[in-house]
Amino acid sequence: MDVREAVAKRRSVRAYKDQPVSQETVNALLEAAHLAPSANNRQDWKFIIIRDKEVIANIAEISGQDFIATAPLVIAGVGLNPTRIMRCDVPAYVVDVTIALTQITLVATSLGLGSCWIGGFPQNPIRDLLGVPESYKIVQLLTLGYPADTPKTRSRKPLTEIVSYNHF
Repeated sequence: MDVREAVAKRRSVRAYKDQPVSQETVNALLEAAHLAPSANNRQDWKFIIIRDKEVIANIAEISGQDFIATAPLVIAGVGLNPTRIMRCDVPAYVVDVTIALTQITLVATSLGLGSCWIGGFPQNPIRDLLGVPESYKIVQLLTLGYPADTPKTRSRKPLTEIVSYNHF
Protein backbone atom coordinates (compact mmCIF):
# COMPACT_ATOMS: atom_id res chain seq x y z
CA MET A 1 0.00 0.00 0.00
CA ASP A 2 1.45 3.38 -0.94
CA VAL A 3 1.28 6.36 1.39
CA ARG A 4 -1.67 8.01 -0.41
CA GLU A 5 -3.68 4.83 -0.02
CA ALA A 6 -2.76 4.64 3.68
CA VAL A 7 -3.89 8.25 4.15
CA ALA A 8 -7.19 7.49 2.41
CA LYS A 9 -7.80 4.27 4.39
CA ARG A 10 -6.85 5.54 7.86
CA ARG A 11 -9.83 5.66 10.21
CA SER A 12 -10.35 6.17 13.93
CA VAL A 13 -10.83 2.61 15.16
CA ARG A 14 -12.63 2.16 18.46
CA ALA A 15 -13.01 -1.63 18.56
CA TYR A 16 -10.13 -4.08 18.34
CA LYS A 17 -9.77 -7.82 17.95
CA ASP A 18 -8.24 -9.72 20.84
CA GLN A 19 -5.08 -10.27 18.82
CA PRO A 20 -1.62 -9.14 19.92
CA VAL A 21 0.57 -6.92 17.79
CA SER A 22 3.91 -8.61 17.13
CA GLN A 23 7.19 -7.05 18.23
CA GLU A 24 8.24 -6.96 14.58
CA THR A 25 5.20 -4.80 13.80
CA VAL A 26 5.81 -2.60 16.85
CA ASN A 27 9.40 -2.13 15.63
CA ALA A 28 8.11 -1.01 12.22
CA LEU A 29 5.81 1.52 13.92
CA LEU A 30 8.65 2.82 16.08
CA GLU A 31 10.92 3.15 13.06
CA ALA A 32 8.29 5.45 11.52
CA ALA A 33 8.43 7.64 14.63
CA HIS A 34 12.22 7.45 14.78
CA LEU A 35 12.49 8.80 11.23
CA ALA A 36 9.98 11.62 11.75
CA PRO A 37 11.20 15.19 11.40
CA SER A 38 11.47 17.37 14.49
CA ALA A 39 12.39 21.00 15.15
CA ASN A 40 16.15 21.32 14.72
CA ASN A 41 16.28 17.51 14.67
CA ARG A 42 16.18 17.61 18.48
CA GLN A 43 13.96 14.52 18.79
CA ASP A 44 12.74 15.78 22.17
CA TRP A 45 10.32 12.91 22.59
CA LYS A 46 9.79 9.52 24.14
CA PHE A 47 7.29 6.87 23.13
CA ILE A 48 5.93 4.60 25.82
CA ILE A 49 4.76 1.23 24.50
CA ILE A 50 1.95 -0.08 26.65
CA ARG A 51 0.91 -3.72 26.26
CA ASP A 52 -0.03 -4.55 29.85
CA LYS A 53 -3.80 -5.12 29.80
CA GLU A 54 -4.19 -3.83 33.36
CA VAL A 55 -2.40 -0.58 32.55
CA ILE A 56 -4.49 -0.19 29.37
CA ALA A 57 -7.67 -0.84 31.39
CA ASN A 58 -6.56 1.85 33.87
CA ILE A 59 -5.99 4.31 31.01
CA ALA A 60 -9.51 3.55 29.74
CA GLU A 61 -11.02 4.06 33.19
CA ILE A 62 -9.10 7.25 33.97
CA SER A 63 -9.93 8.66 30.53
CA GLY A 64 -13.58 7.65 30.67
CA GLN A 65 -13.22 5.97 27.27
CA ASP A 66 -14.09 2.28 27.65
CA PHE A 67 -13.07 1.30 24.11
CA ILE A 68 -9.41 1.93 24.96
CA ALA A 69 -9.48 -1.27 27.03
CA THR A 70 -10.07 -3.32 23.83
CA ALA A 71 -6.76 -2.17 22.31
CA PRO A 72 -3.86 -4.61 22.61
CA LEU A 73 -1.39 -1.73 22.31
CA VAL A 74 -1.29 1.91 23.35
CA ILE A 75 1.53 4.31 22.59
CA ALA A 76 1.95 7.42 24.69
CA GLY A 77 3.79 10.19 22.86
CA VAL A 78 5.66 12.33 25.38
CA GLY A 79 7.23 15.73 24.79
CA LEU A 80 10.48 16.11 26.73
CA ASN A 81 10.83 19.87 26.39
CA PRO A 82 7.38 21.43 26.80
CA THR A 83 8.74 24.91 27.46
CA ARG A 84 10.44 25.24 24.05
CA ILE A 85 8.51 27.55 21.77
CA MET A 86 9.40 27.86 18.08
CA ARG A 87 9.92 31.28 16.51
CA CYS A 88 6.39 31.02 15.10
CA ASP A 89 5.09 31.06 18.71
CA VAL A 90 3.98 27.41 18.67
CA PRO A 91 5.21 24.79 21.17
CA ALA A 92 7.70 22.56 19.34
CA TYR A 93 6.92 19.45 21.41
CA VAL A 94 3.29 19.33 20.28
CA VAL A 95 4.23 19.59 16.61
CA ASP A 96 7.12 17.13 16.82
CA VAL A 97 5.28 14.39 18.70
CA THR A 98 2.20 14.83 16.49
CA ILE A 99 4.24 14.36 13.32
CA ALA A 100 5.84 11.20 14.72
CA LEU A 101 2.50 9.73 15.84
CA THR A 102 0.95 10.58 12.47
CA GLN A 103 3.70 8.60 10.76
CA ILE A 104 2.93 5.71 13.11
CA THR A 105 -0.77 5.82 12.14
CA LEU A 106 0.08 5.68 8.45
CA VAL A 107 2.48 2.76 8.81
CA ALA A 108 -0.07 1.03 11.06
CA THR A 109 -2.75 1.42 8.37
CA SER A 110 -0.40 0.04 5.71
CA LEU A 111 0.18 -3.02 7.95
CA GLY A 112 -3.53 -3.68 8.48
CA LEU A 113 -3.75 -2.12 11.94
CA GLY A 114 -6.26 0.42 13.13
CA SER A 115 -5.54 3.32 15.43
CA CYS A 116 -7.28 6.09 17.30
CA TRP A 117 -5.89 9.38 18.60
CA ILE A 118 -6.76 9.95 22.24
CA GLY A 119 -6.55 13.54 23.41
CA GLY A 120 -9.38 13.25 25.93
CA PHE A 121 -7.45 12.23 29.01
CA PRO A 122 -6.44 13.98 32.22
CA GLN A 123 -2.72 14.74 32.03
CA ASN A 124 -1.68 14.29 35.65
CA PRO A 125 -3.39 10.95 36.46
CA ILE A 126 -2.14 9.37 33.20
CA ARG A 127 1.33 10.86 33.77
CA ASP A 128 1.36 9.31 37.26
CA LEU A 129 0.12 5.94 35.95
CA LEU A 130 2.87 5.79 33.33
CA GLY A 131 5.61 7.22 35.53
CA VAL A 132 6.19 10.24 33.30
CA PRO A 133 8.17 12.96 35.11
CA GLU A 134 6.22 16.11 35.92
CA SER A 135 8.48 18.25 33.71
CA TYR A 136 7.34 16.35 30.58
CA LYS A 137 3.98 16.41 28.81
CA ILE A 138 1.99 13.55 27.30
CA VAL A 139 0.89 14.96 23.94
CA GLN A 140 -1.35 12.11 22.81
CA LEU A 141 -2.22 8.51 23.46
CA LEU A 142 -2.61 6.30 20.42
CA THR A 143 -4.54 3.02 20.54
CA LEU A 144 -3.45 0.39 18.03
CA GLY A 145 -4.57 -3.07 17.06
CA TYR A 146 -6.38 -5.15 14.48
CA PRO A 147 -9.80 -3.59 13.85
CA ALA A 148 -12.85 -5.55 15.00
CA ASP A 149 -14.96 -3.62 12.48
CA THR A 150 -14.48 -1.23 9.59
CA PRO A 151 -15.39 2.34 10.48
CA LYS A 152 -17.25 4.22 7.76
CA THR A 153 -15.65 7.01 5.83
CA ARG A 154 -16.47 10.31 7.46
CA SER A 155 -17.47 13.31 5.42
CA ARG A 156 -14.83 15.91 4.73
CA LYS A 157 -15.28 19.59 3.98
CA PRO A 158 -14.65 20.54 0.36
CA LEU A 159 -11.13 21.76 -0.34
CA THR A 160 -12.57 25.16 -1.31
CA GLU A 161 -13.59 25.64 2.35
CA ILE A 162 -10.21 24.76 3.84
CA VAL A 163 -7.68 26.03 1.29
CA SER A 164 -6.72 29.48 0.11
CA TYR A 165 -3.81 30.54 -2.05
CA ASN A 166 -1.32 33.31 -1.28
CA HIS A 167 -3.55 35.00 1.33
CA PHE A 168 -5.99 33.91 3.98
